[in-house]
Amino acid sequence: MRYGEGDRESENVEDRRGQGGFPRGGMPFPIPLGRGGLSLTSLLVIGAVCLMLGINPLELLNSGGAVQMPDGARPTSYQPSAPPQDDEGSRFVRRVLADTEDVWDRAFQAAGARYERPKLVLFTGAYPTACGMGQSAMGPFYCPLDRKVYIDLDFYRVLRERFRAPGEFAQAYVIAHEIGHHVQTLLGVADKVQTRKQQYLRRGDEPRANALQVRMELQADCLAGVWAKSANEMKGRLEPGDIEKGLNAAAAIGDDTLQRRSQGRVVPESFTHGSSAQRVRWFRKGLDGGRMADCDTFGAPEL
Repeated sequence: MRYGEGDRESENVEDRRGQGGFPRGGMPFPIPLGRGGLSLTSLLVIGAVCLMLGINPLELLNSGGAVQMPDGARPTSYQPSAPPQDDEGSRFVRRVLADTEDVWDRAFQAAGARYERPKLVLFTGAYPTACGMGQSAMGPFYCPLDRKVYIDLDFYRVLRERFRAPGEFAQAYVIAHEIGHHVQTLLGVADKVQTRKQQYLRRGDEPRANALQVRMELQADCLAGVWAKSANEMKGRLEPGDIEKGLNAAAAIGDDTLQRRSQGRVVPESFTHGSSAQRVRWFRKGLDGGRMADCDTFGAPEL
């Protein structure tokens, strides 16, 4: 991606690395459930992120919150000192976030609305959120309860080494996808989906709840594509090969690919984010059309 010293960096990044967390790989206490703990909505959000990365969310609940890092990586010792706030990784994140702000500011303004810019929190190991304790093993996630995106930058190493999806545009796609969830929250889509999902789950219809979540995630992929096209038109961000890297990242975290890797078989009714082909298709749809109207996954007869 084309970024330089003159590019704007968002002021909405909270660098909490080395603050208030726990060692990568686990927490010293279980995730609380029920009254005073995580709500069903929070569990669904966290569970969906875990499944995206091929992690069994029950491990978070049954093992006191301890989750192994990918590829057998060992937990590292927690160090309270934070890294420099102007390091290369954080500068890249601030620039990508600034581009999402510029794109969605303009899109919302064109629709006669105002875009509420979210915060993005950089953390290491674990960090408290309104959706519960966020862990690096969960990967990047968006918490609708505090409207913040959370990222441990070590995930980009995992994306490169485990998922074989290197490159800056693959990293930017991850951020753009999570910002897509924020757009869904502002538009009221997220609340409607969670309400309907809870209705399904109360009836014991988990497959339909999962299918609805898939449409939500694919829409966020499409919105990431809309962002990429708009950012490139506004600022000429894309370089040769960037699109392929983004498509590769979308394919690498498809449910079928992750399930085949983690359990050796594919269970479509348990999908929560969509297959690799679906994720690529909807990201490409947003990229080609560049319009939010192109991202109606809920009205699409086929995904």
